[in-house]
Parts: sequence; structure tokens; C-alpha cells
Amino acid sequence: MNAPLHREIPQAVLDSAKTLERVSSQWDGDIVRQLTDYIAIPAKSPSFDADWSQHGHLETVLRNAAAWVEAQKVEGLTLEIVRLPNRTPVLFFEIPATKAGSTQSVLMYGHLDKQPEFSGWRNDLGPWTPKYEDGKLYGRGGADDGYAVYASIAAVQALKAQNTPHPRIVGLIETCEESGSYDLLPYVDALRTRLGDVALVICLDSGAGNYDQLWLTTSLRGMASGTLKVEILTEGVHSGDASGLVPSSFRIMRQVLDRLEDSKSGRLLPASFHCEVPADRLQQARATAAILGEEVYKRFPWAHYDCEGSTQFALPTTTDPVQALINRTWTPTLSVTGAEGFPSLQDAGNVLRPYTAFKLSLRLPPLVDAASAVEELKTLLEDNAPYKAKVTFSPGSAATGWNAPETAPWFERALNAASQAHFGAPVGYIGQGGTIPLMNMLSQGFPSAQMMVCGVLGPRSNAHGPNEFLHVPYAKRLTAAVAEVMAQMP
Repeated sequence: MNAPLHREIPQAVLDSAKTLERVSSQWDGDIVRQLTDYIAIPAKSPSFDADWSQHGHLETVLRNAAAWVEAQKVEGLTLEIVRLPNRTPVLFFEIPATKAGSTQSVLMYGHLDKQPEFSGWRNDLGPWTPKYEDGKLYGRGGADDGYAVYASIAAVQALKAQNTPHPRIVGLIETCEESGSYDLLPYVDALRTRLGDVALVICLDSGAGNYDQLWLTTSLRGMASGTLKVEILTEGVHSGDASGLVPSSFRIMRQVLDRLEDSKSGRLLPASFHCEVPADRLQQARATAAILGEEVYKRFPWAHYDCEGSTQFALPTTTDPVQALINRTWTPTLSVTGAEGFPSLQDAGNVLRPYTAFKLSLRLPPLVDAASAVEELKTLLEDNAPYKAKVTFSPGSAATGWNAPETAPWFERALNAASQAHFGAPVGYIGQGGTIPLMNMLSQGFPSAQMMVCGVLGPRSNAHGPNEFLHVPYAKRLTAAVAEVMAQMP
């Protein structure tokens, strides 16, 4: 693979004002409407809709996106919905290079599958009832990240509108990301020759520290998930008759989880689940903390209550902005995201339950191998169960995290130029606590490629939770910035 060329790139490749004007007009006139229709379709990822194929929602959003892309009539663009047996489909498009001598490709990535509904939406909002209010488009999946395919094509159109030479561009839009992208690697392998020599990956499935500048994601945590189940009885029994003699499955669950996590501090106990934070990431965290300050932790919807005439808020694990950034990007953490074996409160009688099951989500530092962590996790949780209870851990999706490659000089200049042009501020660098399985795959497959991992998931956008929104003004500027960076690729 050819190494990236390190040479000076002219800054005025595009007319930035015209670029933003065109992109903004397209968002206002068309893309917001497309995403409004998209949000209304419950295209849940396969992990949350076992009958996804029969329901057809993923097929609908994929076909809608494909029809829109084709309707743009981008010069030279060819498009295909690719299907492998027993796998979710992907959308693949190709646009030939117009830059003389260009032999490398830009890969644009996004996904169209969504997280499930979740509870707690504002009374006038809902996951499948889109609403546009004060520049924010509310609803599930618009920001995470149904907008990506539309923004990608709009960025290409901005280049075409100014007759700006560009490299070959390919697009890969999947429908399995929220399930861990377990279908994606077979497609990458099947399409590898058509992807070409990828020198730049543009992934619009990430976050932003604020809405005031372009943000480049520098790392992503990995993930290991699964269901931990503790069984002590074959059926429920009267708690007055059995408690004190039959151990509670919930108490056993607590003991088992104590092997994994210090419940007082939240620190995960196995040393192998931790890794050293690279020096450059620490330096970037300090710079980002100086920009964001208390907003690093204040942006979350903390529970609060009135106490003695003042409002008390729940507290984060730390109020040090630097440590807060490290905690959410390079520290392994455990979350219990679901439970089974519990009746609802109104139906909970005096019964000792036969079992307790938790769905666990373990976020891993970017440099920790997920497969090894899953294997260790299963042994740790299952061996030598208290009271010889039946304890089983059934692994779910897992993905190793990602640490960005060294930034090439041309790429750094292009990012800063794009951020200055469209935000009036330099690019910011930030790690993200979430997982995008594709990024590690692509870094391994294309080790010389630069990775423009960005997104619209800024403060309070709340992907996966209630009241998720897409910040449209930011999305417009991000789209324009993507066009600027592609224009400056050597």
C-alpha cells in the first residue's frame, strides 16, 4: 500500500461559503424530510428484532436510502444493494476519481439500523414520532446514524458543484451496527477488491464535544456483552417459608458481580481488562478538558431533588474534567442494561424468585482484546458458584476497540482548515466511550489509511436513550467540513 503523501496542500480548494450554502439548502429542502420519514420506521437492529427479515423495516430504510442516492444523479455514481445469504444487507456505491493520477479511495461509512425504543421520552416525543424543534430533529436513529448516507452524498455533491477534483469514493452502509456489526466483515471481505486502496475512511457515526467546532474521534472503547443468569430453584416459593434457608438468587448475583467490579468505586478488578493510556491521548485529553471544562460531566441529565430549600443533583464519579474524559474513553466499566426474573412492582408478591438474570455491557479500553476478555469473563463469573447455584454467562456481541493511527500532516491541516472555515475554531480531538466495530477492522485491513471519525452526537443528543436528537445546524457544517477534507486529500 502506498504511504500517504506528505506535502503542502493549498487551503483554498473549495469556496467554503458556497459549500456551506449549498449543503444547508440541501439539508433544509430535502435531507431533513428524508430523515423525518426514516425516523418513523422502527428499523431495529437484528439483536432487538429477531424477525427483522419478516418485518421488512431494515429493507425499507435501505431501499429508501438507495432510491434517494440514485435520485441525486451524482455523475458517475453506481449503486448496489449487496446481499449475502442469511445476513443483513448493505448499500454499496462507487464514484470514479476526477483527480488526475489519483489511485486511492475514500471510504464513506454509515449504518441504518437502530437501537430499540427505550422509555422516558418526553410526552410530546417518541422514538418513531419525529419532531423538528429549534433546529433539532427528535426521534430514534436520525443522529445514530441514519443521516450519514445522506450527508455523505451531499458532501460529494458539494465537490461536484464546484468542479473540484476528487479521488475515487466508495460508500458502505450497513444494517447491523447496533448489533455489533457481526455481518459486516463478510461484506468487507466480499467487497475488498471493489473498495480499492483505501487512504481515507470517513465514518459519521461518532460524537462531538460541543457544537462549536469540528471534532475528530481519536479512540473508541471495545465491548463485551452477555447475559448472566443465577438459578437456585426450579420455581418460585413463599418467601416466608423459604427465606433464610434458600439463598436469594439476587444475593448470589451480587456476590458473583463482586468478583468483577468493586461496587464502591466502580473499578473493574481483573488487571487484564485495563491498559495504559498512551501519552498522546493523555495530552489530547488535557487540551479537550481545557475547551469543555465542566461540560464534560454536566451535559448528562442528572437526577435531582429539593432538599432544605435547595436543589441537590446526583454526582459523577469525578469532577476533574481530564479524569472524566479518561474515565469514559480509556477505563473499563460495567453496566447492567437489562434484567429478567423480576415481576413488575404491582405484581410482586411475597415470593422468593427462582432465578435472576442480568444483561451485562462491559466497555473495554481501546487496546484490550475483546475475545480474550469474553473468555476470561465467562470463567470468572461461572466458576465456584456460591451455594453451588447454577450460574451461566452467555456471551453476546463483542468487539475490540480502536485507537486512531498517527495523523498525517496533510490530514491535520485539512481538518483544521475545515473546522476554521465552517466553525471559526480549530479541530478538537476527543476519545469516545462507544464502540464502532468497523473501525478496528478497517485499521487492520488498511493500516495506512487516515480515519476521519466524526459525528453529530454532541451534548444531550442522547443516542440509545429517550429524546435522541439530531442537531441539524451542526450536521450542515459537518457535511461541509467533510467536503473540504475530501477536496484536500493528496
